[in-house]
Amino acid sequence: MTNNQYKILSRRFDRNDAHNISVYEADGGYVGLKKVLSHMSREQVIAEVKESGLRGRGGAGFPAGVKWGFVPEDVEDIYFMVNADESEPGTFKDRFLLDYDPHMVIEGSIISSWAVRAKLCVIYIRGEFGWLVDRVQAAVDQAYAAGYLGENIQGSGYTLNMIVHKGAGAYICGEETGLINSVEGRKGQPRLKPPFPAVCGFLDKPTIVNNVETVASVPDIIIDGASEYRKHGTEKSAGTKLFSVSGPVKNPGIHEIPLGLPFNEFFHEWLGGMADGEELKAVIMGGSSVPVLTAEEAMETNLDYESLAEAGTMLGSGGMIIIPERCDMVELIQVLMHFYWDESCGQCTPCREGTGWLHRIVKKLRKGEGTLEDLDLIENVCEGMAGLTICPLSDAAVMPIISFLEKYRPEFEALIQNEKESISSSRWAREIRS
Repeated sequence: MTNNQYKILSRRFDRNDAHNISVYEADGGYVGLKKVLSHMSREQVIAEVKESGLRGRGGAGFPAGVKWGFVPEDVEDIYFMVNADESEPGTFKDRFLLDYDPHMVIEGSIISSWAVRAKLCVIYIRGEFGWLVDRVQAAVDQAYAAGYLGENIQGSGYTLNMIVHKGAGAYICGEETGLINSVEGRKGQPRLKPPFPAVCGFLDKPTIVNNVETVASVPDIIIDGASEYRKHGTEKSAGTKLFSVSGPVKNPGIHEIPLGLPFNEFFHEWLGGMADGEELKAVIMGGSSVPVLTAEEAMETNLDYESLAEAGTMLGSGGMIIIPERCDMVELIQVLMHFYWDESCGQCTPCREGTGWLHRIVKKLRKGEGTLEDLDLIENVCEGMAGLTICPLSDAAVMPIISFLEKYRPEFEALIQNEKESISSSRWAREIRS
């Protein structure tokens, strides 16, 4: 198996000039848009994307074409938003797409907007990605100048305007309703669902929010057809996927692989195995929000939505973190718990309070002040958080810490110097429960 045969989304990543519209057009860019506007109906585009099996690449994995079909037929004002608020620890694929191939994202966004009848498209970019805002805005300006955006696009009668919106640096705005609130100028906090954005979103109008990698996949599906797209991947997890790989392997970085590829093969043949002197201990497969797998578990699974779910974790955003044997798992989970505590928007009590308690409990353990009861407390606090909040941030904190505790409990217990609970610790524990 050669890695180059799967370079579809990443085929221009090795070029320094691919962000220019002339280079993109010379390489077949905007052919998909022209095909859609001249030869396909909106229903045909949605049907083709449904048939392709393209699933949302931001983490949820919901079928993109099905999501588009939720937009009511009897409305005029419809909006399309591209979620480029890439804030999940371990994930950096969307940054590469926006930096090296912004026109592929723009073309996919225009086709997607046309399919759902949107007249305004907003590309929402993470606040820390200042240089990407400039990069994408320059590409949008080029698309306007070339007649791919604005009034009467390519003489089709379709009008679409596109805005590049810079976020304010909040992790929670990666959740689609939090993103919508942010664009409206409100506090970046998720909304209760239902109603779902496809029915009532931006300005209370139907709104579709898709991830960068999702819309970037659309032009090739339109040009080559759903059957060609399905030649890669599995029946339920079709196509290729960008994985952001970090950690001490020989070939870290962005890798585009066919979904369903065995992790064992990916690890040894694509990543080159561990760096010299390192041993594999664990793997976070889909970004910091998913349960961790031990080295043995990882080697027995495949990289697709269904296989990873069966293994007890999730594909998520494809942010793969390789953890070496020398890593202190309790220290790692403390870093993650601090992140979720810091990024909680504070709207829901279980998340606002629970993430803080989890961070403090682990911090207490690492200071050598913990007791065995604190390990039970972690589980008790998690029970009061999971599935009880408006958005999944609370679950995103619970899933990793529970899996860390379950699979690496001896490392937690080793920090407990005195297994007999002290009076002060008992009082502190009761305060947490109350």
